[in-house]
Amino acid sequence: MQAATAYSFGNLHRGNSHPLKLVAFGDSLIYGFGDGVGGGWVERLRRQWMLPESAGHVLYNLGVRGDRTYQVAQRLENEFRHRGELRNRVPDAIILSVGLNDSARVQSPTGRSYTDFEHFKTVLDNLLNLSQQLCPVIFVGMVPVDESKMPFQDCLYYNHADQYRYKEATKLACQSRGIPYLDIFDKWIDRGNIWWRSCLTADGLHPNAAGYQSLFEDVTSWEPIASISH
Repeated sequence: MQAATAYSFGNLHRGNSHPLKLVAFGDSLIYGFGDGVGGGWVERLRRQWMLPESAGHVLYNLGVRGDRTYQVAQRLENEFRHRGELRNRVPDAIILSVGLNDSARVQSPTGRSYTDFEHFKTVLDNLLNLSQQLCPVIFVGMVPVDESKMPFQDCLYYNHADQYRYKEATKLACQSRGIPYLDIFDKWIDRGNIWWRSCLTADGLHPNAAGYQSLFEDVTSWEPIASISH
């Protein structure tokens, strides 16, 4: 099968007269946990694409809370092939957003990584390779956590240093394959501590409604999504 790097999202849309079907795979950031107003950034985008004046694209939310990269890789192809809607059809593109849960430390701030870093890179390679064998892919990165609110659920310690390592490995893996990567972590950090902390729920891990609205705006102003939305 031809690699997805041969296509851009813009070319994909121009080559199709019908609205696109996209599937979003990942963890709670895809699922939208923490947003009781808009249901998360994926749901906000899904609703925008249902408006009469929109491009009319179809977007399936396949986020699972707590998923790590290997879990997304395990279920990706089967779920992808069941979202084509019509016989012998499959979705046109994949959105990925995963990796935060891999970066957590278990039981203490210096405990073992939930997913060993070297193993994470291997699993990530497998996920990206599999995804590109199916269709064009884009990747939305993780948000920064509030370290002062850790541990999460009394056992998982997230921190910026580990987040940065895992997201940089993800960015490099995407870049080497020509997969567009949206670096949300750096974007939010650059806006200042007061701003990004105001975008998180009390658990310090998940965005709140304002955070998901900001994510929605970051994603929809990003070229790969903007190019298919007009």
